[in-house]
Amino acid sequence: MNSREVALVSAATVLGAFASAITVRLFFSPKRRSITDSDSGVNGFQQRKSSSQNPFDPSKRLGYLSWDDYFMAIAFLSAERSKDPNRQVGACLVSQNGVILGIGYNGFPRGCSDDKLPWAKKSKNGNPLETKYPYVCHAEVNAILNTNHASAAGQRLYVTMFPCNECAKIIIQSGVSEVIYFVEKRLDGSDATYVASHKLLSMAGIKVRRHQPQMKEISIKFEEL
Repeated sequence: MNSREVALVSAATVLGAFASAITVRLFFSPKRRSITDSDSGVNGFQQRKSSSQNPFDPSKRLGYLSWDDYFMAIAFLSAERSKDPNRQVGACLVSQNGVILGIGYNGFPRGCSDDKLPWAKKSKNGNPLETKYPYVCHAEVNAILNTNHASAAGQRLYVTMFPCNECAKIIIQSGVSEVIYFVEKRLDGSDATYVASHKLLSMAGIKVRRHQPQMKEISIKFEEL
């Protein structure tokens, strides 16, 4: 091998090593993301938590909560107050201009000790009085009743679970104009309670829609900002 060939082989080796280093860096080093509109939504919250905005940048931050996610999150947070060991439901009543009027969760009526009433779903003796159902007050009802005497007419009700027929009656009678729910217990269409609820709300002209979250999750930490 002459000196020219040796030089060519050496140059090729150096270039190959350089290309390999670039490839490794591109694939295995953290990617830097630019903050664009695409960063809002599902991953917007994570983007906000992982980086700080330039203090001289006059633009608003991205990845903030939408109104729908905000109110539904409050309903979910309210559900955490429920002492029901089987199912926790929360609700948030909101005015037409976005003011929270009342929140609620499923539990026993005021003054009724939750240590002296049963939380069971079923009775071993088949006695309904040994279950929670004759005693519990649903989240939707509590949210409407917790409005400090403000009218629920024309307002929106956010609830973590689609309301049953008894709650639908109260929702209709209170004048709520829209129900936004996250999940529906009736999955196969066989539960008459929820079939009746859909029918009543539809006949009353109340708008019903399922919440479509823009964020996958919302994390709350009790720490100094």
